[in-house]
Amino acid sequence: MNSSVFLHLMVVLVQLWPCSPSRESSRQSSSAQNTVQSLTAVRRVKRDWLWEPLFATEEQISPDPVYIGQLKSDLDKQDGNLKYILTGEGAGSFFDIDEYSGKIYVKQKLDREKKPFYTLRAQAINRSTQLPVEPESEFIIKVRDVNDNEPQFLDGPYVATVPVMSPEGTSVTQVTATDADDPSYGNSARLIYSLLQGQPYFSVEPKTGVIRMAAGMDRETKDQYLVIIQAKDMVGQPGAFSATATVTINLSDINDNPPKFQQRLYYMSVSEEAPVGTTVGKIFAEDSDIGENAAMLYFIEADSSDVFDILTDNETQEGIILLKKRVDYESQRRYGIQVKAVNRRIDERILKEGPFEDTTIVKINVEDADEPPVFTLENYVMEIVEGAMSGALVGVVTARDPDGDGSPVRYSIVHSMHLKRLFSINEHNGAIITTEPLDREIASWHNFTVTATETRNPEKISEANVYVQVLDVNDNAPEFPKNYETFVCENAVSGQQIQIISAVDEDDSEEGHHFYFSLAQEEANSSHFTVKDNQDNTAGIFTGKTGFRRQEQVFFYLPILIQDNGTPPLTSTNTLTVTVCSCDAEVNTFYCRYEAFMYSLGLSTEALVAILACILIFLVFFLAIVTIRQQQQKKPPFSEKMEEFRENIVSYDDEGGGEEDTEAFDISALRTRTVMRTHKPRKKKVASEIQSLYRQSLQVGPDSAIFRQFISEKLEEANTDPSVPPYDSLQTYAFEGTGSLAGSLSSLGSNTSDMDQSYDYLADWGPHFKQLAGMYSSHRTVGD
Repeated sequence: MNSSVFLHLMVVLVQLWPCSPSRESSRQSSSAQNTVQSLTAVRRVKRDWLWEPLFATEEQISPDPVYIGQLKSDLDKQDGNLKYILTGEGAGSFFDIDEYSGKIYVKQKLDREKKPFYTLRAQAINRSTQLPVEPESEFIIKVRDVNDNEPQFLDGPYVATVPVMSPEGTSVTQVTATDADDPSYGNSARLIYSLLQGQPYFSVEPKTGVIRMAAGMDRETKDQYLVIIQAKDMVGQPGAFSATATVTINLSDINDNPPKFQQRLYYMSVSEEAPVGTTVGKIFAEDSDIGENAAMLYFIEADSSDVFDILTDNETQEGIILLKKRVDYESQRRYGIQVKAVNRRIDERILKEGPFEDTTIVKINVEDADEPPVFTLENYVMEIVEGAMSGALVGVVTARDPDGDGSPVRYSIVHSMHLKRLFSINEHNGAIITTEPLDREIASWHNFTVTATETRNPEKISEANVYVQVLDVNDNAPEFPKNYETFVCENAVSGQQIQIISAVDEDDSEEGHHFYFSLAQEEANSSHFTVKDNQDNTAGIFTGKTGFRRQEQVFFYLPILIQDNGTPPLTSTNTLTVTVCSCDAEVNTFYCRYEAFMYSLGLSTEALVAILACILIFLVFFLAIVTIRQQQQKKPPFSEKMEEFRENIVSYDDEGGGEEDTEAFDISALRTRTVMRTHKPRKKKVASEIQSLYRQSLQVGPDSAIFRQFISEKLEEANTDPSVPPYDSLQTYAFEGTGSLAGSLSSLGSNTSDMDQSYDYLADWGPHFKQLAGMYSSHRTVGD
């Protein structure tokens, strides 16, 4: 046996162009010359194998199997005794072998992009013994590529942005195409890029696809360019495939254009009545840039009057001229200002080209208007001494008509009824006078509004505020700030302080209040109490002797003189009441007040207790009377009449003795205590009709017309029955329905009434039914 041989065979790819059979045969005849160049034996262990070159073609289009090579063993004697077997990937489907000659054929089209190689195994066996004469040998067939795929731009279309005025050679973007062919063999997947559209502004690198700037461009002229790039395989050789991609290149703006005013001179006007903040006009400087590069800032130059201001509208990039101060036609009729527009954002690369700003002149005319009167002051502050006589002059307000004709002005006060009672104004000259004396202690300031109205045009009115301060005079004497409660013990010693007093004064003092305290002259010689001025607007009350007796005197009334430091000084006499208490060391103020109160009433303690006891007894008596009356009110009035009127409830407390007890109570008590109503028998016709309706109602629902008619008949019967109570009552009629096994229990189904039925048989049922028989017999007798 020969040892096995392991071969790797490369299938040589030869591009097959559609051709006639003669060209095909000639190509096969020349294949022997290319065998050595096209076939590579990767490994050969034994030289006993005999083989021929193998050829395969990708994209085979022939309908017949194509011979690509032959495997042959050196033991093959051409007698047909050996059998060649081919197994592995594609064996039987893509590849087939002649079992006698070992020739290998391609049965189907090969596609390298789907599978670039196949792993096969070859074996030779003896036909007679079916035993291998050669061990199984594995080899790999690689499929060589042909140019059968077009390039593709997978990321297109492309969009790129490049700043305007970028230098030449600036990279814009890069495009990339792919080719599914084998890049390791031949030029099928080698691509080159070229520019079909976009010259002379752009260029492309052939190998990398990088697009670059080739010339300077102006965005204001054209801000978007469409570039077409072509990618070709086979390095651009004839027969190569190609693809194209579009690249949209936008030029991003830079601030390469200065602002420019549309006009060199603007004319505007404003009324002299316009308030501060009024929009006078708008100006606009054009800028060919966009976005932030066109953002503006406006400034006012050469305006010494400082009457106008300008703001920038960030949305419209307009300059808005505003009124900063009020204008007056009579003072100045025309203004001229210079406005400058500057870009907010300036590119330093283009500063060398000049300043990015522009200026213009704005002429503003003031329009005359009928203005209201103007006061000389917006706020008037006046003074008047309190207590001034009625008609005293407070002050004068002045207003004038600023217009050229100088219309007369009429003055008035806008005030409430309170101010109208205090002030008045001369409507011709604006003099303000008082109408009654003013008191500073009531109100130290008076505020009101004065109006000035044109006599020729009453609609023109202006206002001014007037503040009147009432100046103080010393017209209020000092006094105690409160009523002092002063107590002294009976055992007090001489010189003991029993009270500290102070004073208040409603007047104002420029230097501050200072009060002087002393006893009145009539009490100065008294030895009971003394007053010591502390020189701090307070004074101390001291005892002038030792020991006091309540039995002799309970109250002492001290006249205290208090003098202020006003001009002129005022003095008042204030009485301080001192109460003598029966205490030892400390004063019990409550007990002292109680003793003082009793003393003032002239009553003793025993008398007061007696009075309180009487008052308590009176309260108890009063509460008792109120309680009794409330209980009487709870009992309902006219109970007897109500009981007789309704006659529907009878209560009794007797306990029955059972069924055999017929003497325990009188059944007649259940009857009406006045007159028993007579029972009116039903009409036969009505009873029969109701009975018929009732039977029909058993076959229908409660919402049917028959059932409603039945209820209406019952309602009419109840309304016309004279035996019903004389008040509203509730009568219930229930619908029984159909299909009841027990039948109807309603009395409507009975042909006889209570009046027609006899209950005499109850007497024959024995003593247990004696009472029941008596009840029905009695009812029958009364009804008849």
